Amino acid sequence: MAQAEAAEYDVIVLGAGPTGENLAERTRAAGLTTVIVESELVGGECSYWACMPSKALLRPAAALAGARDVAGSRQAVTGALDAAAVLERRDTFTKHWKDDGQAGWLDSVHVDLVRGVGRLAGPRRVIVRTAEGDERELVARHAVAVCTGTRALLPDLPGLADAKPWTSREATSSATVPGRLVIVGGGVVGVEMATAWRALGSEVTLLARRGLLPRMEPFAGEMVADALVKAGVTVDLDGEVTGVRRPVHPGPVTVELEGGRTLEADEVLFATGRLPHTQEIGLDTVGLEPGSWLEVDETCRVTAVEDGWLYAAGDVNHRALLTHQGKYQARMAGAAIAARALGRPVDDKPWGAHVATADKQSVPQVVFTEPEVASVGLTSQEAERAGYKTRVVDYDLGSVAGASLYADDYSGRARMIVDSEREVLLGVTFVGPGIGELIHSATVAVVGEVPIARLWHAVPSYPTISEIWLRLLETYRG
Repeated sequence: MAQAEAAEYDVIVLGAGPTGENLAERTRAAGLTTVIVESELVGGECSYWACMPSKALLRPAAALAGARDVAGSRQAVTGALDAAAVLERRDTFTKHWKDDGQAGWLDSVHVDLVRGVGRLAGPRRVIVRTAEGDERELVARHAVAVCTGTRALLPDLPGLADAKPWTSREATSSATVPGRLVIVGGGVVGVEMATAWRALGSEVTLLARRGLLPRMEPFAGEMVADALVKAGVTVDLDGEVTGVRRPVHPGPVTVELEGGRTLEADEVLFATGRLPHTQEIGLDTVGLEPGSWLEVDETCRVTAVEDGWLYAAGDVNHRALLTHQGKYQARMAGAAIAARALGRPVDDKPWGAHVATADKQSVPQVVFTEPEVASVGLTSQEAERAGYKTRVVDYDLGSVAGASLYADDYSGRARMIVDSEREVLLGVTFVGPGIGELIHSATVAVVGEVPIARLWHAVPSYPTISEIWLRLLETYRG
């Protein structure tokens, strides 16, 4: 084993996913020398096992459903999805799990890349073990940023480890369509993968004791459940998994349920939550608990570490586990690191302070099921628990002219939560085909705290689904 002389940089970034890439680019653009450490593929979870491959699997199903929803195009659709073509298209989006392009981008913005497993070794020091067994020591003049993301949480169940279950990684990268698939968990991963693999021909059973999309408005999960059942998915809201058996892998897997029931499948996917990817990065060397979430301030600086040199952006800080929010935090953290390193205040830019404030009560999200679900801000229950005086406004999306043109028998629903004292929006939820592109308008309204009186003057184009804004405001006015 060889160890080279320590290399010194202004900033060291652990993890080359979207968060790490954005943070490194921001510090480098400010003139700080920056190195990024990655143990797998540059581009991270989102590029190869999450956002990109999952949406590539889902888009063909949505396109086919859209064609079937309109008279005229419906008659032209004569077959099912071509599963092989869908999987091949998915593979093109993951670049066949090769990261040459992403690594090349780092080089183009003058960020150094060190491949290997990086571990903290005390304040501002990182030891990287390479695939060849060598060790490299890196030292940061100003900051180390942890952007290592999360990993799948698997429950402690008898037989689960030996059964080699799918996690989100296997579900988005499988080279074949399983004949029978059991999915445990009704969150975003569970419902999206149920939608995708059912459309590709799998017999899917979805086990969701907490219901579907439990963190969103209840009607969202109910409408997605109805659509999944209509598509042929078995949705079980009572089945509690007690064990898993797979005597031979590859081979059939048996999922054991409370009460003695069993389900036989070719694969079982556990979509039961996430854990921070911090168990092996040397947190103990700086007084933190290995495997813990990293609590940060609004510049993403870890609050439990003295001298303010350690940052954590993205999923590892548990503020908002979404790629776009991680990238947002990375931009704020990178700018804050640069400002402090250069002796400037963190709020010296006309774009506003370098602090992450839009990852608390104004987080947007799209679930790419059929129908789509999109939300931003607080749900009605969250707003009530937070002590706001609110008014909830619902409207049938199917009665909007643009929606009826978009699809025959369009079915959807919109809800906005209004702070009745300040008359600004606290949250918005849309459910319906093609509504994912609507959510940014809602995000602007929520983040900007645009008064209802001003929203009246944001005139939606006719005939588009965006006319839902007019209908919501008319309903609010009464």
